[in-house]
Amino acid sequence: MSERSWSQRLLTGFRRTSEKLGTGLTDIVARGHLDTATLDTIEDVLIAADLGAPTAARIRAELEDRRFERGIDETGLRKVIAEEIAEVLAPVAKPLKIDAFPRPQVILVIGVNGSGKTTTIAKMAHALIEQDYGVMLAAGDTFRAAAIGQLRVWAERLGVPIVTGPEGGDAAGVVYDAVKQATATGIDVLIVDTAGRLQNKRELMDELAKVRRVLGRLNPAAPHNVVLVLDATTGQNALSQIDVFKEMAGVTGLVMTKLDGTARGGVLVAAAAKYGLPIYAVGVGETIDDLRPFDPQELANAIAGVEQ
Repeated sequence: MSERSWSQRLLTGFRRTSEKLGTGLTDIVARGHLDTATLDTIEDVLIAADLGAPTAARIRAELEDRRFERGIDETGLRKVIAEEIAEVLAPVAKPLKIDAFPRPQVILVIGVNGSGKTTTIAKMAHALIEQDYGVMLAAGDTFRAAAIGQLRVWAERLGVPIVTGPEGGDAAGVVYDAVKQATATGIDVLIVDTAGRLQNKRELMDELAKVRRVLGRLNPAAPHNVVLVLDATTGQNALSQIDVFKEMAGVTGLVMTKLDGTARGGVLVAAAAKYGLPIYAVGVGETIDDLRPFDPQELANAIAGVEQ
């Protein structure tokens, strides 16, 4: 995918957020000056675009500091917003590094059912294969036969090995077998799918704790990464998911999926400001190569609707 194509996808993916901002900013700019009432309105518009109260307050303060006695046009306002968003995103834009030794690097992928978790695993695997890493998948979501079947199909398409177990089987047992096989065959990265049934929170916590204990016995450093997949269409609900999974699984980083133009992508900024967790990649479509690390300024421009 060309860089230009990726930039266009970002613009498309954050269209809902940038358009929501645009509707509010057009009315604001018509007032011609940034008095207290106008700044209050800007702050409200930013919060309504899912950027979160802390980021909205930060942008408001920056606009107030700059004063703009001669007025400001919509383009200038968007650029200031983009600059501030980029500063929020810069510390968390951290691609996933494969640096574990001894191998394999074990990546637990977690998230609620329906978040795009299994497809994201496939996209992560594809990206790693493109970088010449050996990848294995483990179907640790034994609760759903569909999840096991879907992951098996992806493994066949990608040409990578997969370890599975029976529906309703012991997830920790699947992970144990997968680590043993990955170690024996010299695999670089083992990506483990996990169950996401939050309605049975205690069961899920117990299951994840058991998986971690098994991994710890095989390799004290594992899991090396615990990646939470978030569905951008859920907006602020994504933040509550981070709260729950941080408690349950010790999340080390995030992937935001389904940034397809209907998403409430501003929540990515809210998550960055509130949690400071690395955001490894964003997904802006359905193709296998649409999951990529992001440039903070480029993504901020897309959110604010600034032409690249």
